Amino acid sequence: MTEQPSENTPTVNSRGAVDLSSLAGQSQGAGQTENRSGAAQGGSRDSWVLAIQPQQIQQIVQLSAQAPVLVLMHGSDATSQRFIDVLSEAVDAQSGRILLATLDAASSPQLAQQAGQMPVVTAFLGGQPVGEFDSQAPAEQLPQLVTQILQAATQNGITGKLPPQSTRPGGEDGEEEQLPPLHQKAHDALEAGDLAGAAEAFQQALKERPDDADAKLGLAQVQLMQRTQDKDVAAVRQQAAENPDDVQAQTDVADVDVLGGHVEDAFNRLIRFIQTHADDDRETARKHLVELFSIVGDQDPRVAAARRKLANALF
Repeated sequence: MTEQPSENTPTVNSRGAVDLSSLAGQSQGAGQTENRSGAAQGGSRDSWVLAIQPQQIQQIVQLSAQAPVLVLMHGSDATSQRFIDVLSEAVDAQSGRILLATLDAASSPQLAQQAGQMPVVTAFLGGQPVGEFDSQAPAEQLPQLVTQILQAATQNGITGKLPPQSTRPGGEDGEEEQLPPLHQKAHDALEAGDLAGAAEAFQQALKERPDDADAKLGLAQVQLMQRTQDKDVAAVRQQAAENPDDVQAQTDVADVDVLGGHVEDAFNRLIRFIQTHADDDRETARKHLVELFSIVGDQDPRVAAARRKLANALF
């Protein structure tokens, strides 16, 4: 079974937007986010992915005292290769904040037998396993693991950066795509934990180019992070449960649900509120729901389904 780390788990992708990978239940939407992270490899082909042998596991796990470590045991099947590709992309986008070690199951039949069905990903923090992600989950959800383990690491004071461990293939020639200056400014602010600075940079980018879709998405995601950064999730849920007619309480819990990956729960909560309320509160909930749709992405099937439910609720 998959053990999920903590809920509020934003991180940053290198296209200047927040990589809310806990939304990665969408295949197409997650793919769009990953495509924006080209500059994570940009300017350099450094990589934080390395293949290891069984005798190196302990040494690699010890690095999790500095930064999170993922150990991926894989086979030679297509699912394993997909896990490697998706995780490699997500890990390298973090430029040393997390490490991926891949272990071929053929090199250790005994370990493979213990692990069960391939592939299996185990996350380590401070030398201890803190979660597992196995072949039962879609590969498109793997970036969620990266985001969650980074947040858990921050909460535990593990915020180091590791040096590159290898070089990405095919990176010897050709120019790398560069971020627009204001997107880079937003990205740098997010890396420094400056949400206000990131929001300001995205807002300036939109002043210069109102049709900048990446800036719109980045700003919406940063604003979601700002709304939730000081929230106690348990308290937010209790407040919503005790005050079902309070639109602010309901939108607050919808925010933490989206950020925690509980996208359908968030959508259904606000749709129920819209169905049972009127006037200003109903419109506030509707606008908030539409904003969450934009953050999750129109290509996500959960958004399409929720839009149909919203239309029924309104009409």
